[in-house]
Amino acid sequence: MALKRFKAMGAAIALAFWSKVAYAEFVWNFPKPVTPLAEDTLHVHNKFMLICMVIFLVVLGIMIYSIIHHRKDKGYKPANFTGPSTKAQVFWTLVPFALLLYIDFILMGIPAYHSVITMEDTKNNADMVIKVTGMQWRWQYEYMDGDAKGIKFVSNLKTPQEQIYNQAEKGPDYLLEVDNPVVLPVGKKVRILLTSNDVIHTWWVPQFGVARDAIPGFLRETWARIDEPGTYKGQCKELCGKGHGFMPVVVNAVSEDEFKKWAESKKAELAAASAVAEKEWSKEDLMALGKEVYEKNCSVCHQVDGKGVPPAFPPLAGSKIVNGPNFDAEGKLIKDSHLDRVFNGFRVMPAWKGVLNDVEIAAVVTYERNAFGNAMGDLLQPAQVKALR
Repeated sequence: MALKRFKAMGAAIALAFWSKVAYAEFVWNFPKPVTPLAEDTLHVHNKFMLICMVIFLVVLGIMIYSIIHHRKDKGYKPANFTGPSTKAQVFWTLVPFALLLYIDFILMGIPAYHSVITMEDTKNNADMVIKVTGMQWRWQYEYMDGDAKGIKFVSNLKTPQEQIYNQAEKGPDYLLEVDNPVVLPVGKKVRILLTSNDVIHTWWVPQFGVARDAIPGFLRETWARIDEPGTYKGQCKELCGKGHGFMPVVVNAVSEDEFKKWAESKKAELAAASAVAEKEWSKEDLMALGKEVYEKNCSVCHQVDGKGVPPAFPPLAGSKIVNGPNFDAEGKLIKDSHLDRVFNGFRVMPAWKGVLNDVEIAAVVTYERNAFGNAMGDLLQPAQVKALR
């Protein structure tokens, strides 16, 4: 009976591997490396795997040989010795020890040391610096020098909510698409500074060979020099909370000329967004933009319908805070009011003043106060938000 079950299991496994479906995402190695770090990591990995395989085969071969040739039914008589260690016992203890010592320190230790030194060489000959801040659940990028100095934006998941909740067919880039990808020039050494606003995140792009934790209160660093233009995708691979699977990393690697053109257009876009904050907005326009901002940034915690996930993420529908006043009789912002919590943060909720611009904050506050059954009927102008800064 046991033999039949074993055969059936083997046949099932063989059929599974024979199926084309089983090979759809089946790869034997790392993704194609596009940076020196990834190339070095792949080389070290392959070398270590080869060494481990050789050791495994040698030990397995000796074991199989001993089992076959030293078995009782072949007439082999076991040795019968007792007493203190002999020269042979000492010799056959020291030889494997010396061999493994050589393998660990020479064949494996030196390449590993070289890889670690290469990974930590972040400052020498760096062409540009970019700061990456992780937050639940998105990334913020800030260019610290060069042609893109002063550019700062947030990168959010772009996958529609309908796909996430199985109400629409999932696209080819499901959970790996963003509204604002980070753009980097090809052939330039980029020093990457990493930190976090809340919990530990990990900025990880497999083809870069980079996976470094972003820790609150610390500034950590790594680097990348992308050798091939293209779009490279990764994720946060630290278990950072409920929306862990919703903060992908997308990097567009372009030529230096394309990067300069992008930097100019991005600066113009940010300047235009700042200028728009001065005009007076209609309630309809604020509601339309507020819905977009809410679904991108707030729905992960408070849900699309505003009902939240109590007690961790309170509902906005019918909330006393949302349906309360934002300013006192003298026009000053009330502490712990709806706007104050959005602007300055509250407990696990981040301070959105460092993430959203004046128009976006005004829009999302207006939307939340007039959606989900809330009917305050008022609106918040971007100029009022700008005045709080």
